[in-house]
Amino acid sequence: MTETPTQRILLAEDDDAMRVYLERALVNAGYSVDSVDRGTDAIPLLEGAQYDLLLSDIVMPEMDGIELAQRCNEVSPHTKVMFITGFAAVTLKASREQPHAKVLSKPFHLRDLVLEVERVLDERVSASLQ
Repeated sequence: MTETPTQRILLAEDDDAMRVYLERALVNAGYSVDSVDRGTDAIPLLEGAQYDLLLSDIVMPEMDGIELAQRCNEVSPHTKVMFITGFAAVTLKASREQPHAKVLSKPFHLRDLVLEVERVLDERVSASLQ
């Protein structure tokens, strides 16, 4: 029986408490997680490592999540993108700018987050098998 490699997630969230909360939930669900508090800190990580998923807040200082997703598409096109946000209007902009990215609106239950992450990553696995 071969063990499947742990899927890697890059989490970009500027709220410290939320970032710790989300990272803990994802690690407990079996993912390898690197986290940063701003989009500009995520870029070098995306350039230097392979991530299965970029999970990003949309509203952040210096570089918002949509800009980060666009850079991610350039430097790491295989990485899936998923947004989290507390702003409805921002959700519409994200859907327009990144139509293939899932948007999860705050507040959400951690179970819902983990289920959505699994769904997004499963889509990627399914697509690679076809």
